[in-house]
Amino acid sequence: MSENGWGRREVLGTAGVAACGLALTACGAEEATSTPNLKGKVIARTVDVPVGGGTLNTDLQVVVTQPSQGVYKAFSARCTHKGCKVSAPKDNVIRCACHGSEFAADSGKATKGPATAPLAGFQVKVEGDGIVVV
Repeated sequence: MSENGWGRREVLGTAGVAACGLALTACGAEEATSTPNLKGKVIARTVDVPVGGGTLNTDLQVVVTQPSQGVYKAFSARCTHKGCKVSAPKDNVIRCACHGSEFAADSGKATKGPATAPLAGFQVKVEGDGIVVV
């Protein structure tokens, strides 16, 4: 034992407990859902995005929807809850298979939890037959 009352075992034991606590805290932390820089990139072709539906570009991690004729929307394909990939829209709903969150295909708004934040959105325009991030 040292002069201050802390022996080597106590110091190492306390350090081990602290390290375990930090590791467990990190496991429960929400993942970062960073938004990729897609400016100027073609993210989908108009013929691949049905009215009332959408498509998932897995390479660029983006969901493209067409809520009404000629209106295109684009969102991050990462759920705002824990960062899992979401699916292509079905019945105007974008779903996360990990924990069941649901998002509106026309706005990206969270409509069913556990996610509460909307999907990150991208401004898009049509150039020829491509949908491009502005």
